[in-house]
Amino acid sequence: MSRQSLVMQYLPPDAQENAARLRHKLSYYTDAWDLAQDLAAGIEALVVIDTRSAAQYHNGHICGAISFPHREMTDERLRCLDADKVYVTYCDGIGCNGSTRGALRLAAAGFRVKELIGGLDFWCRDNHPLIQGSEPGSWPDISLPDCGC
Repeated sequence: MSRQSLVMQYLPPDAQENAARLRHKLSYYTDAWDLAQDLAAGIEALVVIDTRSAAQYHNGHICGAISFPHREMTDERLRCLDADKVYVTYCDGIGCNGSTRGALRLAAAGFRVKELIGGLDFWCRDNHPLIQGSEPGSWPDISLPDCGC
């Protein structure tokens, strides 16, 4: 008995249309590996925002990230941000929408923003460094493991 493919039941779009869709998808998100590479390289065009509470930030955050809980993102406080930067928001992970709420507030205020896929959970799974305390800290002098992608 011959079975039909469930994957092939709905064929992908033609290559150009698919490339455009995938490029569009990548404009909304970044992953832990790409972010770690940029932070290690000292890319100054981006700012990482931890959208969790100040207490959670204090317990451990991405090196260089600033604490800006999404619930505190008022129009007045957002005016302090640099419109020339690209912001990357994150929260605990896929079970949390704090990064989406923060990204929405930033985008609605006119800022360019991406979300970190999987948030702090995926960051830690990939063994990227964390820092504790109330200050952003800086990237440590370490070599990054190969992601294997």
